[in-house]
Amino acid sequence: MNTRPAGQDYIATLDLLRLAAALAVVFFHYFFRGAAAEDFLAEGYPLAAPFAIHGYLGVNLFFLISGFVIAWSAENRSWDQFAIARFVRLYPGFLLCMTITFAIVVLAGAPLLPASFVQYAANLSMFAPAFGQSFMDGVYWSIVLELVFYGWVTLALFTGHFQKRKLELICIWLAISALNEFFLGSGAARLLFITEFGPFFAAGVLVHHLHAHGRSLPALLLLAAAFLISCGTLSVTQHWMLDHYGIAVSSANLVGANVVMHAALIGAVLLRHRVRSSALTLALGGLTYPLYLLHQNIGYLAINAAAPLVGKWLAALGCIALMLFVSWAIWRTCERAAQRLLRIWLGRAVDVGLAGFRRTQAGPQPAE
Repeated sequence: MNTRPAGQDYIATLDLLRLAAALAVVFFHYFFRGAAAEDFLAEGYPLAAPFAIHGYLGVNLFFLISGFVIAWSAENRSWDQFAIARFVRLYPGFLLCMTITFAIVVLAGAPLLPASFVQYAANLSMFAPAFGQSFMDGVYWSIVLELVFYGWVTLALFTGHFQKRKLELICIWLAISALNEFFLGSGAARLLFITEFGPFFAAGVLVHHLHAHGRSLPALLLLAAAFLISCGTLSVTQHWMLDHYGIAVSSANLVGANVVMHAALIGAVLLRHRVRSSALTLALGGLTYPLYLLHQNIGYLAINAAAPLVGKWLAALGCIALMLFVSWAIWRTCERAAQRLLRIWLGRAVDVGLAGFRRTQAGPQPAE
């Protein structure tokens, strides 16, 4: 995510928090889900599983951080600048990591992880299920929700409501989320309005609003409402885990974890001056996105291949180290260069398109 809005300092603590969220998801997949779901891993980790099961909440933390960063990124930007910045941030890394995953899965030929060129082509859109294909890696579902969120922010910027009616929009969003999750249960509304995770995005936006514009009673009340609604929506994934794995995090632990996640975001903002930006914090933040995209299916294959040779623990820990290095290398050598080129190309294309649109709207000019 772009954490350098104009005129403000880079917040290194947010990148460190993002890395913590990504590692939590990695631990969840390697030490819990890999053995619990369809036996993706030949051997389980019963000693680590009771702790690793909490790791999926790293996605919820991602959404909290995303709400803050996207609200920050949208400040003083037009809708087209924002849309370009978000697409450039997501797509090059996604394309590269998805292609790497496809190539490795095809070469491995693992029965539990099938892949085809049709599936690859559908995944190029980032919305593979819309074309009747599964995601190349299961973690991509959260990227779709991010894109839906970006779409709503882009629309709010386009209409001019993001700056003028932000709190009112959030109030409506929270009301829709509560109504759908606690009473209606519509799958379409859950996708269109992100009602299961909307309170997390909204809380992040509100933390940014309080940070940028000062404390106000309406914003504080909405933040409290977002937190309370999010405590309730956590039960959706809890029930899903019970159905699929026969075990889930207890409700009390979920509420406690939710308190920690919200406090972590607020703490990262309040303590932003305690951690200075450096090459290390930039690298740790930069590798987070490739790490999230790459780690699951490739990790399962790598751990299964290495465990008979070096033992399951060394295989898993070594895989984490390898994924961190590969993710850093992708960020350092490929992703940033691709983002720069795409940003230039898209910027020019949009400028040309908008200029043509304005000429069309203006109509023919009178002859002199």
